[in-house]
Amino acid sequence: MDDFAEPAHRCGHGTVDKRVRRSISPQHGARRYRPPGPLDVTRARPGRKNARVDSRYGSITDVAGVRVGHAHRRRGGWRTGTTVVVVPGGAVPGVSVRGGGPGTRETDALRPETLVQTIHAVCLSGGSAYGLAAADGVARWLEARGLGVPVSPPGGDADPAWIVPVVPAAVIFDLGRGGDFTRRPTAEFGELAARRAKGGRVDVGSVGAGIGAVAGGLQGGVGTASTSIALDDVTLTIGSLAVVNAAGSVVDLETGLPFEPGSRRGPGRLRAPTAGERRALVTASEALRPPPLNTTIGVIATSAALTKAESCKLADIAHDGIARAVRPSHTQFDGDTVFSLATGQHELTDVVSGFRRSGGREAALHQVLTAAATCFALACTDALLAATLVGGPPAYRDLCPSVLR
Repeated sequence: MDDFAEPAHRCGHGTVDKRVRRSISPQHGARRYRPPGPLDVTRARPGRKNARVDSRYGSITDVAGVRVGHAHRRRGGWRTGTTVVVVPGGAVPGVSVRGGGPGTRETDALRPETLVQTIHAVCLSGGSAYGLAAADGVARWLEARGLGVPVSPPGGDADPAWIVPVVPAAVIFDLGRGGDFTRRPTAEFGELAARRAKGGRVDVGSVGAGIGAVAGGLQGGVGTASTSIALDDVTLTIGSLAVVNAAGSVVDLETGLPFEPGSRRGPGRLRAPTAGERRALVTASEALRPPPLNTTIGVIATSAALTKAESCKLADIAHDGIARAVRPSHTQFDGDTVFSLATGQHELTDVVSGFRRSGGREAALHQVLTAAATCFALACTDALLAATLVGGPPAYRDLCPSVLR
């Protein structure tokens, strides 16, 4: 059965009819890839400062208040979708665009010197520039819940209904990968993904915005990761979500392993593929040349309280993670874009007593930024490891099954 049994239609009174609600089950096409343990963390020992500590889910939702939802279609000429990161309590945003061919919305509004200081959602979508329409549905969903930038009616008192949701968005190029160039996400995809957004475990792999993704000739997808840093009596959390649709590869063909080998199994716990698996991987990668138009996009979130300029720096540093996990990256054919969200649960000034001799708040911020680069790299790796075959190129886990055993 198709993910949308019928084309999307809207009913009156702002509701979505049952045919739209039969959109993707978040589990359809996704693999709940949950080997034990979170990503790239070290168990904290009593009295040990600056230690990385275990995170609950190993996903971006480990940052309190962050939710993720997916919607996609994969039959009848479709293989595309949308992923939405929602923060109902709001977050200080940032963005960094490094690719040569980006497709984005509202990125100028996130620059440090601009007015908007808080946003409530980020939309990641397939469909290239057409897929930016998915953000309209996210905005509609936020407006219905009173979430957005308040504006005042001319000559009147403040009206809570007068709000403008600012929904930054970025897209990947997946046009035609299901067989029909005209099949691309609409506003209904964004609204459904926002409605489905939840905390807890995040579906990863061939789901949402990643269902039509390709990375180095292999099936791409959605990946997520998290890590935590213990600073004195407070634990800061950093989480990431990546949609990997890269012109470059996430896999070193000489070893058959990801360039950034950390996984939910923990650093160094991926097994080496067999010689036969490596040969199959090389053959598949050479036979399935990467498409000419690509992109890796995503979100990095933290529980730290950051200024807008610092949030933009967080997004900037997350690109180091892309460069570590995807080679090459930031090419003219990639639209690599990372958004950042600082939810503000923890003030850095509350946790820097151990840093006062080495830079105070700035040193604590440095710890957050350093962790962000690693966290985003691991989300990129997670996308490749979790991807499953959905009618396009082969998945890494099918070519090299012994790696994950």
